[in-house]
Amino acid sequence: MDKFATLEPVKLYTSFTSGKPAQKQTPQPAFLGRLPLDLHVLVLSHLPVPDIPAYAASSRALSALLRDPDSQIWKAKWTALGVDRHDLGSTLDELERKNNAKSAVSRAAAPPTLAVDDEFGDFADADVLNPPSDEMGDFVGAFNGIQMSQPTHVIFDSPAPTATKNTYRAKFIRAFGLLKPLVKLLDNPPHLVLSQLADIVANPAAPSATPLLVEAQTLRLLSRFLSQELQPVRRWEIMYPALRSAMDRFDANMLAAFDTADSRGDEPAMREAAESSWQVWDGVGDWELGKVWAEKREIFYQTGDWNPLDNFTEEGGLAFDAMDSFMEWVLSSMNDHGARAVRVFPPASQVLLSFADRVATEVVGEYVSSLLSRARELSTDTYLKSVAASFRESWRMVDAILAAATQRENSNIPKTQAEDVIYRMFEANMDEYLDEEVEVVKMLFDTICKGWDNTESSSSAAKQDAARFLASQNPAQVKRNVLGAFTNLLLLPVTIVPRTVNAVGGALMTGGSAAVQGISMLNPARWGATSQNENSAYSRNLANGGGSILLDEDDELPVPRKAQNSVSLNEFEALSPTPLISAGAPPVSASSVIEEDTHQLDLLLSLDVALELIHADREALKRVEIFAGYPGHYGHRVKDTIEELFILFLQALGERHVTSGFYKATERMKSYKPAEHHETANVAPLEQFFELVHMGDTIQSMVQVYFDKELAPHIDKTDFLNAVVREKKRFENALDDSVAAGLNAGTEVLMNQVDHIITTLTKPREYYPPEDGTMELGPTHACQEAIKCLEVHCKLLKGSTSKEVLEVFYQEVGIRLIAILQKHIKRQIISLNGGFQIIADLNAYNTFITSLKVQSIISDFANLKMLGHVYVVEDAKDLAQIDIYEFIQRRSDWKKIEKIVDKTMYNLSFKEDCIIT
Repeated sequence: MDKFATLEPVKLYTSFTSGKPAQKQTPQPAFLGRLPLDLHVLVLSHLPVPDIPAYAASSRALSALLRDPDSQIWKAKWTALGVDRHDLGSTLDELERKNNAKSAVSRAAAPPTLAVDDEFGDFADADVLNPPSDEMGDFVGAFNGIQMSQPTHVIFDSPAPTATKNTYRAKFIRAFGLLKPLVKLLDNPPHLVLSQLADIVANPAAPSATPLLVEAQTLRLLSRFLSQELQPVRRWEIMYPALRSAMDRFDANMLAAFDTADSRGDEPAMREAAESSWQVWDGVGDWELGKVWAEKREIFYQTGDWNPLDNFTEEGGLAFDAMDSFMEWVLSSMNDHGARAVRVFPPASQVLLSFADRVATEVVGEYVSSLLSRARELSTDTYLKSVAASFRESWRMVDAILAAATQRENSNIPKTQAEDVIYRMFEANMDEYLDEEVEVVKMLFDTICKGWDNTESSSSAAKQDAARFLASQNPAQVKRNVLGAFTNLLLLPVTIVPRTVNAVGGALMTGGSAAVQGISMLNPARWGATSQNENSAYSRNLANGGGSILLDEDDELPVPRKAQNSVSLNEFEALSPTPLISAGAPPVSASSVIEEDTHQLDLLLSLDVALELIHADREALKRVEIFAGYPGHYGHRVKDTIEELFILFLQALGERHVTSGFYKATERMKSYKPAEHHETANVAPLEQFFELVHMGDTIQSMVQVYFDKELAPHIDKTDFLNAVVREKKRFENALDDSVAAGLNAGTEVLMNQVDHIITTLTKPREYYPPEDGTMELGPTHACQEAIKCLEVHCKLLKGSTSKEVLEVFYQEVGIRLIAILQKHIKRQIISLNGGFQIIADLNAYNTFITSLKVQSIISDFANLKMLGHVYVVEDAKDLAQIDIYEFIQRRSDWKKIEKIVDKTMYNLSFKEDCIIT
């Protein structure tokens, strides 16, 4: 053990409580002299080129900094020249080849010279054989013949790296040397500048395929060279306007050449002139050549051949066949001129988009504006349909633009830019359209709700024979069938572009049959116990208006025109009062039909009204959906409008129809008095309310299906702060509250009926029969009728509400039934034989309660069932219990056993133990 050394504790981590945290070391900036190195680099990056030698001569360190081939200084200069960005490297190569050839000729004729090493000889390969007298101070040849002394104070001294052709410094020096001699040409007039420059770039031995393009690129290089970022010579501010004048003259020449080639249809010559003109364009304003080409297209001068008012029929309807023909003409022009624009003009010029934007604004936009003005004069409904239809028609230009862009692989026209052409054209109509869409929907919802209120208040509504959900043996299946048919109906497209029928009748008949089949599936009587009348309102109305309109090409189906005073999806007519609850199976029982002067509660809600509201909202929603792709401000407005339309629908359906209907039903149920009606087994208002609950549940399911199919794609269903999600939740809560309030009133009505049945049907001596009478051990007639009434109404509620609501309803029925039976027993005088009758009744009630399968009231009724035994017990001492004292008082022999019970219960007798003085 001696060879092992003792381990010392090692500090694994720094304590959080002791000492200061370690601070990150910030690197110190490098200095060159008294100034940071970065500051020198920044100054040199913005310094004019003629001043760089003077700045570098201040120290060897600065000279070495400038000799760094990858310095940020030369990168900034090279980037400002724009050779890589504008793909002008080939032009420099051409100029270098020309310059080398010229220098070889000059050097062959020149006397021998001695090279001077001035540490800045990297620029000596320029034209320095005969420098002009005004070049002193410029970058090339500025220090020839000047002796520079060795600096005495140097920060660092390292050999300058050797320049290569791939470094920023070498590339800039090469470009400087090639472009500097061309600056001398700018002292001449513009026409001489162009002629001399053409001679320089021309190659008689090997003529270039595009000499104009090389000349244009040279002019562009010179414009970048004589820029404020570089300032290559002292007189750059004077020379740049001269260069600009030469470039403008060259652009005018290209415009004339392009015009001549266009008249001949010579696309190669047009392409050369267009690309050359694009190179010399300064980027300010519109490109003149592209603008002039577009102005000469005949499409802008033939719009008078098309009349926007031809889209309206003599009856004031819409038939967009005229706009179809107009758009075909526009698309044909786009395919012709647009394809040529893509082939001829440079992709960066975006002439196709400019041309399409002008066509959309001046041709299509003017046509649409006149069309919408006329539609506004006719009616608001026509205006809304015209806006959606004209936008759908105008949208065909997007496909034409994209098709024309395929003429060139590098056309660089994304789909979003093509769509923006139509979006910009239609922006002028968006504010008015979105506002009108919302206002019209509000008025439409108000008209539908008021129309139903008037129909419901009329006496004719109460006289109709109702085909109810409860008439079916399986209401849940009927509800599923209705929702399935409703879902299929939502799959039918809404008419956006109406067109008149000019095709054969076969297609018309097919569309009409499909429409009849689709709408007829919404009638619950189709799945009831009776057959549907073939001359129903749906078929009759479809036959009257079917087949007058065809939909869009491959995504819409034929639908009939809308009749007057009716609102429906896909132009289907739906009438009130509801065909969904008319002409079908008979009611559950004759007692469900109330007297003529009483309104039926199940007519307070209408599936047809819900359908009308959904259809009206969906038509508006489908129109607005066309604009859902709008970018920017109007895109947000369209999204808000879609949400607002659904919120208005929920408010109209919930507040104006569902909630008010349940409220009226609840108030009418409260006024029901069982004593005024002879029927005992059925409570007519409660039956009708249960039918109302089925209808309310179906309406809620329809709203959910509509929400999932139409609105969910536009919103985030998980966002509980979204206005639509919150309004939908409020609608569902309001419906649940209405059903709960109605069930509470219905429970009160039902139990009043049960109390009335038990009270009126119980015979005076039902539980005190004669001693010599015959005993029939079975429930009394009053008990049977009461149970029958409860069973009928409890079964009616199944399938229309949730399990939780149903359980609460059963529990409330059980609790109130116990109170009724206890009160009923306390009113009776019960003999020994009557006790057995009580036990039989309580057993029957217990069996009924057990069938409800609500555990909380099953145990209470088990205790109540045992209460019947107190009337058959012979030993009075066994009855001495305080909780049943009130019930044993109803025994017929109470006077005989009262003393025994009191003595046993209280252990005293007033006559024996009390002395009264």
